[in-house]
Amino acid sequence: MHMKLMVFVDYAGSVLPYVGHAPWDGVHLADFVMPFFLFIAGISVSIVYKNKANKVRSTRKAAVRAVKLFVLGVLLQGGYFHGINSLTFGVDIDRIRVFGILQVLPQRIAIGYIVAALCEIWLSSAAIPNSGCRLFKDYYFQWIIVFVLSSIYVGLLHGIYVPDWKYEPQEFALSSPSMQIRDVIEKVKCGVRGDLGPACNAAGMIDRKLLGIKHLYIKPVFRNLKECRTPGDEDGAYTTYPSWCQAPFDPEGILSSLMAVVSCIFGLHFGHTLVLLEDHKRRLTRWLLFSLATSGLGMILACIGVPLNKSLYTISYTFLTTGVAVATFCALYVLVDIYEYKWPTYVFQWMGRHSLSIFVLVASNIAVIAVQGFYWRNPKNNIVHWIVSLVRKYAAIDE
Repeated sequence: MHMKLMVFVDYAGSVLPYVGHAPWDGVHLADFVMPFFLFIAGISVSIVYKNKANKVRSTRKAAVRAVKLFVLGVLLQGGYFHGINSLTFGVDIDRIRVFGILQVLPQRIAIGYIVAALCEIWLSSAAIPNSGCRLFKDYYFQWIIVFVLSSIYVGLLHGIYVPDWKYEPQEFALSSPSMQIRDVIEKVKCGVRGDLGPACNAAGMIDRKLLGIKHLYIKPVFRNLKECRTPGDEDGAYTTYPSWCQAPFDPEGILSSLMAVVSCIFGLHFGHTLVLLEDHKRRLTRWLLFSLATSGLGMILACIGVPLNKSLYTISYTFLTTGVAVATFCALYVLVDIYEYKWPTYVFQWMGRHSLSIFVLVASNIAVIAVQGFYWRNPKNNIVHWIVSLVRKYAAIDE
C-alpha cells in the first residue's frame, strides 16, 4: 500500500497542494510516506532477525543489505532520467546528492535499517513466543537507544549556535522558472540558537558544514512558502524575496536522520508484538495503545510549540506519524488477517512483492516516460499529459 501511496503523492503532489509535502510546518498526505516506509522497515527487521543464534553472520547480512540499499539510492538520485518534460543524461559527481531521493529514499531507509538491525541482533533479550512480550523489560537497551538519539537530536537542534552564512545562488537550479538568478553572493542573517525556520536551523548548518552545500537538495519544498512566491511570480518577474529562498536544503540530512532511526525502532517494537504474541486481541490491544500514546504525545508536543515538520523530522512529527502508521497497520491487519478480505489488497500485495523494481522505475521516471512515449498524432496527446491536465483542471476549480 505504501508503494502505491508513494507513486500517487509523487505525481499528484505537484498539482494538488494538499497531497504534496507541506512547505514547512504542518503535515500533508505526502509527509506520511517516508515515516510509513521506515516503520515497515523496522517491522521487517523484527521478523528477519527473530533467530539471533549467529549474531556475527546476522550482522554481516544486515550490513551488506544496508550498503546495497544506500548505494542504490545514491546512484538513482544522480539520475539518468530527471524529468518527464526535459531529459538529461549522466551524473555530476561534484554535485551528487548523498542523502535523498524523491518521496521515499533508500539512503534513509538503509540508515534506519542497519541501526534497527544492530539493536535487534545485539540489544534484545531472548523471548519465547506468547510469553507475554515484555516490550520494555526485554528490550530496554533499545529504548535507551531511542532516548539517547532523541536527546542528541533535541540538544543539537536547539543548542547549536547558527551564525550568518552565504552562498552563490547561480550555482543551483531553481524550482521556479520565473525566479530570476541574482549574480551576487546571497547573505543569510542568523546569529541565533534553536531557530526552527528554513533559514537558520541547526540541521541545515550541520549539512552545509559536513556534506557541503553543493551536495544538498536544490529544490527544497520551502520554496513554496508565501514569502518565497511573491505576486511577481505570476507575471514572470520574481522581485522581492528573502535571501534564503534560493538556498539548497536537504530535508533528509544528517541531524533529521537520527529521528528517522527512531521511527524505524518504533516499527521494530511493533514487530515484536507480531512475532511474540499469537492472539489477535492481545496484538491489537497493544498496538492501539501504542498508537494512542504516540499520536497523542505528538499532538501534545505540537500544541506546546514543537511544530510538526517533516523537513526537520521533529519529535512531534515522529510521534504523530508513528501513531498514524500503527493505526493504519491495525486496520489492514483486521481486514486481511482477521476477516481475510485479501482481494481488496491484492494490488498492494503485488506492489509490495515487487517494491524495489517499482521504485527503480518510478524514481528514474522510466515507467512514466515509457507511457508518455505513446501518443495520438501530437506528442501532447498522451495519457500522462491528459491525466496531468485533468488533475490541474479540477484543482483549479477547487481553489
